[in-house]
Amino acid sequence: MAYDYDIIVIGGGPAGYAGAIRAAQLKKRVLCIERDKLGGICLNWGCIPTKALLTNAHLVELIKNHGRAFGYSGQASWDFAQMIGRSRNVVSQMSRGIEGLFRKYKVASKIGTAKVIAPGTVGVDGERVTAESIVIATGVRPRPLPGAEFDGKTIISYKEAMNLPRQPQSMLIIGGGPIGMEFGYFYNAIGTKVTLVELLDRILPGEDEEVSEGLTKSLVKRGLTISTSVKTGKVEKTDKGVKAEAETPKGKVTVEAEVMLVSIGVVGNVEGLFADDVKVEIFQDHIKVDPKDGYKTSVPGIYAVGDVIGPPWLAHVAHHESICCIERLCGHSDRTVDYSNIPGCTYTDPGVASVGLTERAAREAGHEVRVGKFPFFSSGRAVASDETEGFVKLVFDAKYGELLGAHLLGSQATELIAELVMAKKLEATEEEIVQAIHPHPTYSEAIMEAAGQGLGESIHI
Repeated sequence: MAYDYDIIVIGGGPAGYAGAIRAAQLKKRVLCIERDKLGGICLNWGCIPTKALLTNAHLVELIKNHGRAFGYSGQASWDFAQMIGRSRNVVSQMSRGIEGLFRKYKVASKIGTAKVIAPGTVGVDGERVTAESIVIATGVRPRPLPGAEFDGKTIISYKEAMNLPRQPQSMLIIGGGPIGMEFGYFYNAIGTKVTLVELLDRILPGEDEEVSEGLTKSLVKRGLTISTSVKTGKVEKTDKGVKAEAETPKGKVTVEAEVMLVSIGVVGNVEGLFADDVKVEIFQDHIKVDPKDGYKTSVPGIYAVGDVIGPPWLAHVAHHESICCIERLCGHSDRTVDYSNIPGCTYTDPGVASVGLTERAAREAGHEVRVGKFPFFSSGRAVASDETEGFVKLVFDAKYGELLGAHLLGSQATELIAELVMAKKLEATEEEIVQAIHPHPTYSEAIMEAAGQGLGESIHI
């Protein structure tokens, strides 16, 4: 059979566009189909625009909380619409960049809604295109709170939260994961009264307990109201916004706010994606694949990567899954994704970043553990920047010195974590991290000092 393309990629987000470009680099004829805008949710409504807004929040707090220390004595004013506008301009710039990369590598693209009609055949808004292989990278969408469906105005998801027509005076956030915490930080920083509730007993429940506790204390000190072990009950819309019942350890309370942001998880974009005869296995709202076998689905010739195959729902994981899938599909390599060495980041301020096992998980796994911890208030670079909150916490196997996990809370946490991902990948030991010369003065010295503290060799604490 003569195919129109070698590979059709459905979805133009971090998994889709990266896979399409890599396939083109390997001399394959590629078509990427995206139903909205190239870059997907991450570039257009997630990773990139939120970081633009969070940078703005950091600037607001830097002037408000640290301005006097740096000699600023004026009165700053802020334009919410300009903040939102700048974030959208950043999106436009990055989206044009992907279009340019597609032209550079000769990746064909279509904007439209795709449906897999049969193995090797995809329908796009009435047109049929064929390929030897199909790679699904359709991503996810926000999971609604039962009984409180999204309306885009009063009950919103992250998509509306970053593009509101005006700044709300008050906001209730349901969910204390990374998305909930980032928007809680942003809106609190610019003056919105924010109440955040989390069902579990702490925010960022996947992080080390000390990190969750430290971030909670920092954000509460800045005015954000955080309540944990809270189950959200009946939600009503009112003339002033929304009213929600909440069951807390101390009893039932009612919370009112102008806007309610729901951030309780995601579901895979699989509806209408396959014809009835295409029996791709779906498990818990996501496509089931075998990562060890190149991300094959239950149907030969059809693959799936990225958020649509389930957790961890991270853009950088989606990127690497896609590259791995394409390279194996093209017979270029047999690489795999190491799911034990995936960094996670929350871009609040102080920020949160981690990789590997928490201290609790390491002990539960049977390791004899040695922990090294270094606070940023002992870092000359952090003191010079007046950003001394947080710490670096490293978890080592006490017998062999193996780095088991790293957990950071601090202003540069999301940048510093890359060193520790590399250290773990290269199986660096505790002593090797200590003996690696770190430039002075930098935030990165805290990593060296934390490793040294575990060995009793840290100089500055």
